[in-house]
Amino acid sequence: MSAMVVVTLPNGDKKEAPKGISVHSFVKDFIGAGLAKAAVFAKVNGQDVDLARPLEQDASLQIFTSKNPEAQEVARHDAAHVVADAVQRLFPGTQVTIGPSIEEGFYYDFFRDRPFTPEDLEKIEKLANEIVAQDLPFVREEVSPAAAIALFEAKGEKFKVEIINDIVAKGATTLTLYKHGDWVDFCLGPHGPSTSKIGVIKLLSSSGAYWRGDHRNAALQRIYGTAFFDKKALEAWVKQREEAAKRDHRKLGKELDLFHFHPFAPGSAFWAPKGTTLYTVLQDYMRAHTRAGGYVEIKTPLLFNKGLWEQSGHWGKYKENMFLVQDSESAELDFSLKPMNCPSHHLFYGMKKHSYRDLPLRFHTQDVLHRNEAAGALSGLTRVRQFAQDDAHIYCREDQISSEVERFVALLNRVYKDFGLSYAVKLSTRPPQRIGTDELWDRAEGALKTALEALKLPYELVPGDGAFYGPKIDFAVSDSIGRNWQLGTIQLDYVAPERFDLTYIGEDNKEHRPVVLHRAIFGSFERFIAILIEHFAGAFPAWLAPVQCVVVTVADRQAEYAKQVRDRLVGLGFRAEVDERGLSMQKKIAEAQVQKVPFTLVIGDREVEQGAVAPRRYGGEDLKTMPVDQLVALLEKEARTPMP
Repeated sequence: MSAMVVVTLPNGDKKEAPKGISVHSFVKDFIGAGLAKAAVFAKVNGQDVDLARPLEQDASLQIFTSKNPEAQEVARHDAAHVVADAVQRLFPGTQVTIGPSIEEGFYYDFFRDRPFTPEDLEKIEKLANEIVAQDLPFVREEVSPAAAIALFEAKGEKFKVEIINDIVAKGATTLTLYKHGDWVDFCLGPHGPSTSKIGVIKLLSSSGAYWRGDHRNAALQRIYGTAFFDKKALEAWVKQREEAAKRDHRKLGKELDLFHFHPFAPGSAFWAPKGTTLYTVLQDYMRAHTRAGGYVEIKTPLLFNKGLWEQSGHWGKYKENMFLVQDSESAELDFSLKPMNCPSHHLFYGMKKHSYRDLPLRFHTQDVLHRNEAAGALSGLTRVRQFAQDDAHIYCREDQISSEVERFVALLNRVYKDFGLSYAVKLSTRPPQRIGTDELWDRAEGALKTALEALKLPYELVPGDGAFYGPKIDFAVSDSIGRNWQLGTIQLDYVAPERFDLTYIGEDNKEHRPVVLHRAIFGSFERFIAILIEHFAGAFPAWLAPVQCVVVTVADRQAEYAKQVRDRLVGLGFRAEVDERGLSMQKKIAEAQVQKVPFTLVIGDREVEQGAVAPRRYGGEDLKTMPVDQLVALLEKEARTPMP
């Protein structure tokens, strides 16, 4: 009788199967033919594997199909291999380097003597999709380093040989190759069962690159592409991409005169008056909500000695991302601009003695932060070097965790509702490498689960994706065109209180460690503003718009009355302007539409006589002439910042 293995499924069911059975055969024979047909890859004991891999010992098993985003990532890596195959068929002598999947697609870098043209990309895409249709199996083979080197040397693939030599130098004794048809690549995998699982490939663009990202190395040609399991999904993505291009915050930010960048300050925005108003409205909005939520706002220094970062652990693990500053006395780079607020909040907490009666303490900060992002990674407001966060840290007792999470989610719900943003929730639990006992993690994860269930929030469980110091809840926001953005988060931290020796005096008159909750709703103001610009396509709701009303006159003789209307609105706290340029009324109205001002207030002789205005909404809706008092009532309803 053959030896058996016990396979544990995600729902806890256990099934016995013959040792050595492939993942695909196990799924087909013991779960169902439908799932076996839909499967793309699997996790065995938490490790990503191909469906052809044998089950040699007792294991946990999770199957991924086209319904899982992880499967899409694998399919896109498959697509990168197919595109490389197509390139080498069409352009013999081209060398391959690497081809990873990336967010929403993949790229592959090639060494050749000229760039790819748009016509080249069309040919490559056509052939790549023909290879997909051939349904060629992806076959994994384990080989010795010597065999792998000999194979790629014979092919003239010097870059692959260099990669293999680097891996061998780190101690690898076995390497993996993946083959489809006659084309073979050195790759860690996993891959789908065959090329037909990829679906459809679309190539997007090409650009220059450098081997290993170093300009001193060989120049390469990079092809960007994407893949979807079906043509309908690809067409929807292309449409979304076209819409996203229209909404690009970098384009609209310039057109609406919100912010600008200059080479002398890379990654740091210059905020124009309207952009500054938008920024300030968001800051004041968040201040009001955190104040109502029991937070106190503090400010801490921007520059700290490395001693703080050594204590927090950042000096050893994050130093390359920090802006270092030279000590004027020692001439050493012993100081850094702060890249995050957490360590300074811990210092502040530790400056006083605290009782259990003081907890929870909720510190909110909007200080400027600096991170030394690579120049090539900078992108508008979504990746910058100078930014501020709606950052807060909650210091509480363990028995207060659940209630604090509930309070936070209630606040987050109110905030996202005001912006018309929906979200999905992920609960990330203990990773393999972590600190703290299982009992501690059980309590921490239980507290987060209890809070989510009390709030009746559906959530996706992401096992093993928590921070090493504790579990976390993440909130992925969906914008108006269906894109997802990771924004809100709340994380449990048991490490910081130990590192910073944070304590409180309990009811027993003894010292105890508090728990720290790191939390944010906007994330960074810069990135949140970028998301809002694209979410609203620059047409902000009236309460958020930098200019809420612009007053336009038919003739110069109404100018004095127009200023009186503006002054009254400004005096009531609304953001109103008069367009005093020597343009026709029609051109001024058109310009207000271009600038996406929520209300254009037209004033002619009749409006002056009646003490009225003729408002028009952005988009062209004519609200007819109304008394200024009626306009004020309308603005009170639509243009006041939502407050707690």
